[in-house]
Amino acid sequence: MRAATLARAAAVALPVVQAAPAVTALPALRRRLLPGLHGLGSPDRVALTFDDGPDPESTPYFLDMLAEHRVRATFFVLGVMLRRRPDLGRRLVAAGHEVALHGWGHDNLLRRGPIGTVRDLTRAYDLVADVTGRPPAFLRPPYGVLTGATLVAARRLRLRPVLWSCWGRDWTATATADTVSRRVLAGLHGGGTVLLHDSSCAAAPGAWRAALAALPGLLAECRRRGWRVGPLATHRLVAR
Repeated sequence: MRAATLARAAAVALPVVQAAPAVTALPALRRRLLPGLHGLGSPDRVALTFDDGPDPESTPYFLDMLAEHRVRATFFVLGVMLRRRPDLGRRLVAAGHEVALHGWGHDNLLRRGPIGTVRDLTRAYDLVADVTGRPPAFLRPPYGVLTGATLVAARRLRLRPVLWSCWGRDWTATATADTVSRRVLAGLHGGGTVLLHDSSCAAAPGAWRAALAALPGLLAECRRRGWRVGPLATHRLVAR
């Protein structure tokens, strides 16, 4: 019933309203106009986030690495992945990490349509809440593409959309620990949000290994610069 109500609300949006929010995928624009969406928070902190899991092939390695460094992070999960391995979702929570919503499948929501978007986000939200025992607080749509229907669903589900301020392009076949580190650090400042991937389900096969190999060096550099690394829940995102 809730999904149907949300879908009807989204369906009345004109096509231009549906597509207009996608301009926030441009980093320079959202940093200037929507710093909260850009992931900017307290300048003495860095938010560490991962997309596309939980993946039995790769997520456990990230959990082990984070445990070794005593760091917690936010994992933006896909409904299709969580449905296959709910035990990994519960393990994320047991390890002290935050589970947030990435969507149901890894679809560009501009191509999904308002009704399908709201339905999929709602069932993904319900699955995360059921598996982890707590509702997600944050939403990051695939490819960072927001739509009118996405914003309608986020508002009704009380999800805060958050994208990122820097990434490692760790989904490509040519990514290495060095390229990931250099790309992250080139755009990282205090208060920033880092995007990496704990799964290659929507990337080049095995690309996750580059992010994993880059992680110790990135964490060490954050410590050297005096930044505390953690999940979005403790990042103190700016209001806008």
